[in-house]
Amino acid sequence: MNEVYRQEKKYFMTLFEIKRLSHKLESVMIGDLHNGTEGYTVRSLYFDTINDKDFKEKIDGVALRRKIRLRIYSTSSNFAMLEMKQKEGSYQKKRSIKINKNDAVEMTKGRYGCLLNYKEPFAAECYGVLNMFSYRPKAIIEYTRKAYITKENKTRITFDYNIRATESSFELFSSELNLYPVLDMFNGVLEVKYNGFLLSYIKNLVSEANKSELSVSKYCLSRSASLKFKL
Repeated sequence: MNEVYRQEKKYFMTLFEIKRLSHKLESVMIGDLHNGTEGYTVRSLYFDTINDKDFKEKIDGVALRRKIRLRIYSTSSNFAMLEMKQKEGSYQKKRSIKINKNDAVEMTKGRYGCLLNYKEPFAAECYGVLNMFSYRPKAIIEYTRKAYITKENKTRITFDYNIRATESSFELFSSELNLYPVLDMFNGVLEVKYNGFLLSYIKNLVSEANKSELSVSKYCLSRSASLKFKL
């Protein structure tokens, strides 16, 4: 099991600002090995309770809350990452394990018994939470990401754009999903993640961007299309 514990801040940015800041960070941070020229694809399937408890707690700003998702980086992948993010004050704890493709497909159908085949206690915890609170697949979100890291304070800065989603299909490994845009195509999201404090030279570079803090997640943005009539 992988576990990280850090602070996270999110901001709206234009693509122009993303390109400019990305160019500056390349000279002082380490680019993710998968970045390439334009970045790499991230696709996540989010689970929520029958009454959308996680969505509502995020919108209401509840201090202690969680998100559970499956994540892949290619539709041809033979595995997925099962992840749980828990908000604890100003910090986020993220735990994850790798599960095979067949088990991931089972989970996309709301069947979680496969998690009992894994020896990690985290898998059993996810099984318990998913069943106890009647979690179901709710949305798939896909976007392009460019990431930069430093070893100090586990700092990671990501730029996410071309953010799209669907709430009508949960076929995580499908190459033919009908996705709708979540944000204007000329905008994206900057995420700044660090443990303890943000190094001054990185803080100064990030502060140059003309940005407004984002109080909702990509998951909440993707669900708003269907839930706005219920709120």
